[in-house]
Amino acid sequence: MNIKIAIIGAGPGGYVAAIRAAQMGAEVTLVEKAKVGGTCLNYGCIPSKILKKSADLLENIKKADDFGIENSSVPSCNMSKLIKRKESVISTQARGILGLLKKHGIEYIEGSAYIPEPNHLEITKNDGNKLTCQWDKLILATGSRPTTIPSLPFNGQTILSSDDVLDLETIPDNITIVGAGVIGCEFAFIWNSLGANVTLVEALDRPLPLPSVDEDCSKLLTREMKKRKIKLLVNRTVQSAKQEDEKLTISCGPSPFNDNPSKKESEITTEQTDKLVVCIGRKANSDGLGLENIGVEMDERGWVKADEKMLTSNSDVYAIGDLLGPGKVMLAHVASTEGEIAVENCFGAEKSMQYEQIPGAIFTSPEIGNIGLSEKEAREKFDNVRADSVLFRTSGKAQVLGEIAGQAKIVSNSETGKILGVHIAGPHATDLLGEAGIAMHMGAGVKDIAETIHAHPTLAEVLLETSFKALDMPLHS
Repeated sequence: MNIKIAIIGAGPGGYVAAIRAAQMGAEVTLVEKAKVGGTCLNYGCIPSKILKKSADLLENIKKADDFGIENSSVPSCNMSKLIKRKESVISTQARGILGLLKKHGIEYIEGSAYIPEPNHLEITKNDGNKLTCQWDKLILATGSRPTTIPSLPFNGQTILSSDDVLDLETIPDNITIVGAGVIGCEFAFIWNSLGANVTLVEALDRPLPLPSVDEDCSKLLTREMKKRKIKLLVNRTVQSAKQEDEKLTISCGPSPFNDNPSKKESEITTEQTDKLVVCIGRKANSDGLGLENIGVEMDERGWVKADEKMLTSNSDVYAIGDLLGPGKVMLAHVASTEGEIAVENCFGAEKSMQYEQIPGAIFTSPEIGNIGLSEKEAREKFDNVRADSVLFRTSGKAQVLGEIAGQAKIVSNSETGKILGVHIAGPHATDLLGEAGIAMHMGAGVKDIAETIHAHPTLAEVLLETSFKALDMPLHS
């Protein structure tokens, strides 16, 4: 008899798990109450990169004269056309996923799932009809949604979530973004390039204040924001927002996380903005599922607890993706990998998720890619650590592209040469990360990269030069 696997949530974790389970011979039911593809396809990774592509193209057109191309017209972005393109790409991707589900014989149901008791699902379809489903194993992949601040509730018009801002059909004159994490920083560069005046407010002391992001990357990003006239306010918080005519008057004050604020940081200031975008984190989609009926433990914030085998406190229930919260890693590619591991463990495997070598891709301008330990983390953990950096301006290909801002850094063991972390800020940094990921997965050292012939002229040569430098044999730096 085939094992019956039910999966709640059809984002990049859930639909990948469904396909893998079907390939392994399971009878699979996949339930999604919103849109196939989840946050990643509909409100995250894909739509934001569609906007970024247009923003980057607009920046390149503005610099056309530097490349000998004369253009007398003033370029601008038609947001209505851009939104239509966004919807078209999303629709194409969604059809592709649905086609894959059908190809693998997966029962896909659009509706809300509730767990009344072990091994049962009650599904209320989006058309109002109800049905029940039995399962031997259950995978929870319901993801997360934007969270807000009580004093700044979303209204979809002037105070926006990260979902709302992707649907704007006009470019605001002024936009203020609360939170300089990954989402906030990406939006800051996108809307700046599209023509808005951007203010970015962060409660901590640097943009991208994440342990996995090397501090040098944050410093570089700060410089680039200044060049682009993005107003960055660190150690500050937005305390209130008041609607006045068609504008918002916002009040900024000192951050509660800053124990020793300067006089300037302690001041209460006000300014007007057209849109306020709140990007301070995510909230678990765990409410209303009936998890208490099957003994699945959650923390006080509603994040589901799971071990590195993706197993919850119920031996027949697994959880993957954003639903696990910031205690794990909330990225689409992590959810997909967790989904594969959960499925294999449903069939009796004992696989564990390895979180030490998760690549991070941040689509700011320039892009940032990171994997492994930051320099700070490495020095706190090990004694024999060295960090070597090479600027992109030393790369012939970067000069050709006219994109010379950035650097590559390799953090390594100074005795063995083993690579502990790679941090790239520069053109196509997120694509260059693939080489670093393979190297770290195979336990390679800087000598292995140095002895690998890299094509010229390519951006990948910056990693070659950084590995030479880590061997105290630099050629071009």
